[in-house]
Amino acid sequence: MIIPFLTLYLQFELGLSDPHEIGVWAGVIFAGNFVTAFIFQPIWGKLADRYGRKMMLLRSGFGMAIVMVLMGFATSPWHLLLLRMLNGTISGFNPASIALISATTPKERMGFAMGSIQSGAMAGTILGPFIGGLLADAVGFRPIFYITGALLFIASLLALFVVKESFDLAKAAARVQTSVIEGFKQISRIPQLMALFGVTFLIQFANMSPMTLIPLFVQDLHGSTQNIAFLAGFVGAATGLSNMIASPILGKLSDKIGAERVLAVSLVGAALAFIPQAFAETVWQLVLARFGLGLFLGGLIPAVNALIRTYTPDGMESRAYSFNTSTLSLGNMVGPITGGALSGYIGIQGLFLVSCVLMLLNGAWVWLSLLKRK
Repeated sequence: MIIPFLTLYLQFELGLSDPHEIGVWAGVIFAGNFVTAFIFQPIWGKLADRYGRKMMLLRSGFGMAIVMVLMGFATSPWHLLLLRMLNGTISGFNPASIALISATTPKERMGFAMGSIQSGAMAGTILGPFIGGLLADAVGFRPIFYITGALLFIASLLALFVVKESFDLAKAAARVQTSVIEGFKQISRIPQLMALFGVTFLIQFANMSPMTLIPLFVQDLHGSTQNIAFLAGFVGAATGLSNMIASPILGKLSDKIGAERVLAVSLVGAALAFIPQAFAETVWQLVLARFGLGLFLGGLIPAVNALIRTYTPDGMESRAYSFNTSTLSLGNMVGPITGGALSGYIGIQGLFLVSCVLMLLNGAWVWLSLLKRK
């Protein structure tokens, strides 16, 4: 609900006016969440393997609900940056939920399970920008932070009362507990996992480098500020809709033909889908191009998550997913900062083409590191 108007929030509520300054601040603020998440995710992953994944769900969910409400009271870009960093420190809902699902799903059904949870996440990605854009035009920007915090609180209550976990504390306590560094050393000896961590980083870097600038691009294409929050949300919703449709289908396909193949083809398709975005001349051309991108994005993260479970030793699922989340956070952190810095020189059109090249290189990496080793 917040991403579509982050740049507009900086412009209309926090007093920034220079487009390049807005782009840089938006990139830094968006990335700030992932700076601290990159550091703390492995720590939460270790605690999840020791004390259970559900506990990590509740810690993260209730904590983020409080921080999100506080963001609505920010009066300067610095306030928003510090709160985003605090949010990243206590985050970890997604890796804990993925680890919880992976620990209870048969490996031969892992692709479909990961595609389904990705589809659920994308349903939120569709409704979030769409409703956020409508609300921004109707009630302003600050109330949306309060609404988002309330929704996070409700989601945490659902996890508390509905989600069940069969976790053997005694067995977990009897298992040799390694430090975060030692756990990484163990995982780093599995070359396929290290390759997948690298793939995750490049996916997020390529996808996120132009992301915070899209609302400004939509404003340029539209030619006015009227209904701009709604249109920016609609552009984001188009990607989420196609992603939601494609994720379970591609996940089920990966169970049949192999997640490596689905991952490689999806990377090439996503790369090609960035090209028409660079040459869009109307908002609706951008919407169609982003819809096409979402079809291929639906095969990326679920395939990576399924492959991580395939190559991870039993009992280290949360650890592996937390390290992968750290690399994802690193991509989310470096991508927007780099995109904001480069936007003044090559524009968002140039960023789309850079993302295209990175996705193609990523597909080549998957071919060399995973497919050729099979």
